[in-house]
Amino acid sequence: MMNRNVLFTLLFSCCLSFGYADKKPNIVYILADDMGPGDVSCYNPEGKIQTPYIDRLAAEGMKFTDAHTSSSVCTPTRYGILTGRYCWRTNKKDGVLSGYCPPLIEVGRETIASFLKKEGYQTASIGKWHLGLDWVHTSPKKMKRISPDYVDHTQPISNGPLELGFDYFYRVQGSTFYFLENRHVIGDLTYKTAEEMEALGYDPKAKFIVEGIQQKDRISIVAEKTCDWIKEHATEPFFVYMALPSPHDPITPSEQFQGKSGLCPHGDFVMETDWAVGEVLKTLDALNLADNTLVLFTSDNGTSGSAGIGQMQKLGHYSSGIYRGAKSSIFEGGHRMPFIVRWPGEVETSSVSDQLISTTDMLATLTELFNKTLPDNEGEDSVSFLPALKGQPIPGATERLIIHNDNRGYFAARKGKWKLVINNKGFDAGKQKKSSNPIANIADMMLFDMDNDPSETVNLLAQYPEVVESMKKELGSIITAGRSTPGEDQPTDVEELGEKWFQLDSIRDYLNK
Repeated sequence: MMNRNVLFTLLFSCCLSFGYADKKPNIVYILADDMGPGDVSCYNPEGKIQTPYIDRLAAEGMKFTDAHTSSSVCTPTRYGILTGRYCWRTNKKDGVLSGYCPPLIEVGRETIASFLKKEGYQTASIGKWHLGLDWVHTSPKKMKRISPDYVDHTQPISNGPLELGFDYFYRVQGSTFYFLENRHVIGDLTYKTAEEMEALGYDPKAKFIVEGIQQKDRISIVAEKTCDWIKEHATEPFFVYMALPSPHDPITPSEQFQGKSGLCPHGDFVMETDWAVGEVLKTLDALNLADNTLVLFTSDNGTSGSAGIGQMQKLGHYSSGIYRGAKSSIFEGGHRMPFIVRWPGEVETSSVSDQLISTTDMLATLTELFNKTLPDNEGEDSVSFLPALKGQPIPGATERLIIHNDNRGYFAARKGKWKLVINNKGFDAGKQKKSSNPIANIADMMLFDMDNDPSETVNLLAQYPEVVESMKKELGSIITAGRSTPGEDQPTDVEELGEKWFQLDSIRDYLNK
């Protein structure tokens, strides 16, 4: 592929020069957990859940209508957000990391935090991490996931956020048994039997807990920690990555939100998530920081089946909006997400962009913001959407092919109006019936016209064989090149894994072309 810096010079030499490098806006990146586009009222005004603070962001900024996560589950999306690289380029080809897995991001890889730190920012990660940590353990053998029985929780963690560009780390995971601050567990862990843990409403396999922790408090704790950290760093450029563990299960809204949506506990939890967004906005207002702060809100994937999607549909609420599928699915409801950017004075208020973007794009956006370029071995799948924020077309966007994965690691590719869904094992029709728009035409491979059929109801595979052929060939090239952006090819494990990477079976003939 063409050298990345050369192509950028060609693309931008005649384009508008944004010149933001000297302004150093504060940056707040808010990530919800399992919150589909239909759960946000400015995306789904006919829905049954109200999200006034997220709606405020949209009214004061730009709402993207064709923004996508790189995966329909947690870990790979988060990897892509921070690194600008598809997670399937690592050894994690499907699923998510479990509790005590080692780090997925290798120390030394550029992240949005490490980039901003070099630009003089104070940086913080507050909330859910889900990208692995190194714990001190006494396991008698090498394990992909260390049993908590062997972990020494009194010892500091390593190779986590603090090694990846973050100055401060406060972890509140989804199922909260303890909190982590920087490198240490806060408080003393005590052992509980499976029966005791279950009685407390926790996973009976967890075994350890810090006394006094309540699941229902974790959203307010994330909001409080984020706001306090902003107050402490109000006089210097800052970046905070607030990764809320909601509305992911366990669905435990605090008392003040229980029953507030009038829909179900998931609706209540979405409203509490919105409240947390509001607490950050109020803090920025109180400190007179809003005018120089870029706030971004999105979600890591669609709404989970555990939220009670079917029951909500009976009550007239569609968490995926008009889109097919939900969390874990390769269909739009799994990866087309709410994506809102507010940046006073730079982004037009109440504006809407239909340009195609990915959550892998933040790193490249920041590098353009600061008039920098990425080396060939960084942000391999990241494209700047900074032009879109100014109402300009993203150079090359109509020719870009972006890639999504489902929970099982199968691929879908999107280019312009076309979306190619690939799965040589066939889809689980039963699971798909839980989607917002259940339909029966499930095939091993499907082609959809997203301009005319955003709900993915009509498979056009047979009518457009030339489109299918072209997209399969380009997908194969992107996989084997180690990148989807211009630049020198990067190492891959395609040949090393061979047929073990079974999700590639449908396009194996197109690899190395």
